[in-house]
Amino acid sequence: MYLLDTDTLSRLYAGNINVVARLKAVEESEVGITIITKAEVLRGRIDYLLKAETGGDLLKAQELLFRTEEFLRELLIIPINQAASLEFERLRAVSNLRKIGRADLLIASVALANRATLVTRNTRHFKQVPGLRVENWVD
Repeated sequence: MYLLDTDTLSRLYAGNINVVARLKAVEESEVGITIITKAEVLRGRIDYLLKAETGGDLLKAQELLFRTEEFLRELLIIPINQAASLEFERLRAVSNLRKIGRADLLIASVALANRATLVTRNTRHFKQVPGLRVENWVD
């Protein structure tokens, strides 16, 4: 299974040719995102909507939110389960991982619990996580 990190999902949404090509090379049932990635994407769209300055910006932000929700409905969303919560607790105890943000540790925990490869541009950051398989489909 491959789990797309937020940066890679954003590139897919934008139609990045490298990500699209790699996605076509694997079975669709093997690709998803974590619930954390979904939350990050929706939070960004909601913030954009709430901070819109003009009526035109407000309509544009709303349309983008609706399109993003539609896009996300097409994806396999992997939730946090008991195994992922245990991985999260284990990773939080590793001192050199404390500089990795909470959301990234949660994403890594879900990937580890599901024996998935995390697809991200931030490979150097995530390679610090013991046992996590990481690939970059963007570059």
